Amino acid sequence: MARYLLTRVGQSIVTIFLSSMVVFAGMRLLPGDPAVSLAGEEATPARIAAIRAEYGLDRPVWVQYATFLRNSLHGDFGRSLRTGTPVSELIRSTLPVTLWLAAYALLISVVVGLILGVVAERFRGRWPEWGANLVAMVGLSVPSFWLGLLAILFLSVDHHVFPASGYVPMMQDPARSLYHLTLPALVLALALAAVVMRQTRASMIATMQSDYVRTARAKGLRRGRVLVRYGLRNSLIVVVTIVGLQLGGLISGAVVTESIFGLPGFGKLTLNSVFSRDYPVVQAVVLLITVGYVLINLAVDALYSVINPRIRVAGAV
Repeated sequence: MARYLLTRVGQSIVTIFLSSMVVFAGMRLLPGDPAVSLAGEEATPARIAAIRAEYGLDRPVWVQYATFLRNSLHGDFGRSLRTGTPVSELIRSTLPVTLWLAAYALLISVVVGLILGVVAERFRGRWPEWGANLVAMVGLSVPSFWLGLLAILFLSVDHHVFPASGYVPMMQDPARSLYHLTLPALVLALALAAVVMRQTRASMIATMQSDYVRTARAKGLRRGRVLVRYGLRNSLIVVVTIVGLQLGGLISGAVVTESIFGLPGFGKLTLNSVFSRDYPVVQAVVLLITVGYVLINLAVDALYSVINPRIRVAGAV
């Protein structure tokens, strides 16, 4: 186990390094000059040259990358080209919003998806399964931006159940913070809940038809106990994998969701930075997202053997 984790950590470091190179080079390949965007179209060449020198844009690309990599290891991502604010401060002020939103949406999606998956397997060919499949179909087919607009119109404007916008820090007032995050979390969670439901249903159907489940039923175990002890537990392997892979969807979905609901989060910061060609912010954002992906995949691999002791992460089963 320790040897495997050390190998995965080494692979993760290489992945992060290569990703940082790709992002850094990709930003430089975009058309346009950020110094001109910052100074304005009517700025003098001297002003544009001064901005390039101030932000290090006049140095060779490899020098800029080496400086970015060295400073990133110390938590210094430079200053925003658009506002002049340290990028680390922008991240500290926006990242908690997205993390709370993603965690809330993840909790909702896993709970709802597991319940609907179990119901769909338990009542195959009956109306509960049809209802669960309908929810999954809506979650997979309806765009999140359209669902968000409908949710605001129906639950905020017409019936005043949830606020249409606004954010309260979790540490300031947890209850009000969850109240403001509930509607965007529901919108963000629906697609992931649909995926979890479909995968849970398929996995449980296969598990409940296996020989050891038939043996357990023949010994007199009740169907409900077999469903939870064998079917649901074995299905968690699939669910953990799906959740790990779909967390990126929560981050990308948060860009749209935060814009619709006016949340000052990480996704909105990313969107504004891309549009304004704010190199330091985009580089820091993508680097942090990459690190998050790597850590999540590492945690998913480690959880396999915890959920099912028969699985060994080194490859033996």
